[in-house]
Amino acid sequence: METAKINNDAFKLESLFNVKDEVAVVTGGGSGIGLMATQALAVNGAKVYITSRTASKLETVASNFGKGIQGSIIPLTCDVTSKDSIEKLVDEISSHESHVDILINNAGIDSGTFQTEASSASEMKANLFDPEKSNPDDWANVYKTNVASIFFMTMAFLPLLEKGSTRQGSHGWSSTVLNISSISGHVKLPQHHFQYNASKGATTHLNRMLAHEISSNNLKIRVNGIAPGVFPSEMTTGESDEVQKSAIPKEKFENKVPAARPGNDRDMGAAVLAMVCNTYINGEMLTVDGGYTLMAGL
Repeated sequence: METAKINNDAFKLESLFNVKDEVAVVTGGGSGIGLMATQALAVNGAKVYITSRTASKLETVASNFGKGIQGSIIPLTCDVTSKDSIEKLVDEISSHESHVDILINNAGIDSGTFQTEASSASEMKANLFDPEKSNPDDWANVYKTNVASIFFMTMAFLPLLEKGSTRQGSHGWSSTVLNISSISGHVKLPQHHFQYNASKGATTHLNRMLAHEISSNNLKIRVNGIAPGVFPSEMTTGESDEVQKSAIPKEKFENKVPAARPGNDRDMGAAVLAMVCNTYINGEMLTVDGGYTLMAGL
């Protein structure tokens, strides 16, 4: 009788979460969740191109976090709401790389906030319709960055992502797109900004549609997403420090989520590595929120 083959090596961390020598692109990589994703990949050996519209932020990240690591961080400016800018980004990366393995669509903006509680229909109209800053252009700008950019970035990078899946020596790798949505797209609460929450609901649905259509066209490219709860970023705190990091006081969340704290860099880094490395996950949205949706209700 033939002896069964035992292979424990496949369960080693370096096999399960191997991104060494992978080529990644992270939009909005200059701060917040984009920076967390960048660190998770670059520290573990990936070459990460980070983009935003602000060159100084990118240079700060590359200078402070790109030293003494297995991989590298390369800054490139790009406006993800512009097709021309996206095409230039693809051309620039194509001049240095034969393929891309990981695309993380993280760039996003918030909208204006409004008083949603009201005691009458007239008051609700005064709160949400009448203010000058409540207008269709605000909705369009939020959707342009939070939703449309994901579609156009993904489409533009498809050929490079396809080459990432087919190159030899990629340890069974299939290239992947990871879209950063939000639990704000899951909950029924507008959280004082209808525009933002609606855009994140659209992001979550777009994630599923992209995964379906790309798979239907027989492209070996996975599309998944992460829906974070509250993590420290310029969007949630309004600022960042000299190394582009933000902070949220733990005590603000002690009674708001079962985890009794906001998310941190390790939480997001672990989620990113899991989603990009598990080649059997496709079309899914991973919620990483410390249990917030358990308490808030969907």
